[in-house]
Amino acid sequence: MIRNMKQEDKAVFFEMMQDFYSSKAVAHSIEGYVIEEVFYTAVNDPHLLRGFIIEDNNIPVGFALVSFCYTTEVGGLAVLLEDLYLSKACRGKGLGSKFIEFIEKEYPKAKRFYLEVTKENTRAIDLYKKHGYEIHEYVRMAKNTSG
Repeated sequence: MIRNMKQEDKAVFFEMMQDFYSSKAVAHSIEGYVIEEVFYTAVNDPHLLRGFIIEDNNIPVGFALVSFCYTTEVGGLAVLLEDLYLSKACRGKGLGSKFIEFIEKEYPKAKRFYLEVTKENTRAIDLYKKHGYEIHEYVRMAKNTSG
């Protein structure tokens, strides 16, 4: 089952985020205060960041975070799959595919779905390719601010 993240999910979300951001699936770790802000935003401002809990037999086994923007390349809404995490015991059970199918149905007017993946995360790349995602040849650049 896939459901919206709620305040009661805070402890399990923190545990999963810490596991995710200490893995090779991401390029760098994040601080605890950032996880706190992400959780607060995902629960309280779903127009900016929407959080989901993925359950297997009513037990939280993963989470996903999506954000939104307009993309000029295709002239419409872009949904960015910020994070998709499944516990090790639940990988390979089709839950990642179910989430991708769910989010694409959830936003039928989206013109593009984006995601990021490290080159080393070949299982995730294979999953995304299976669902029609392609590698774009852009170099992502970022500047962090205190704002």
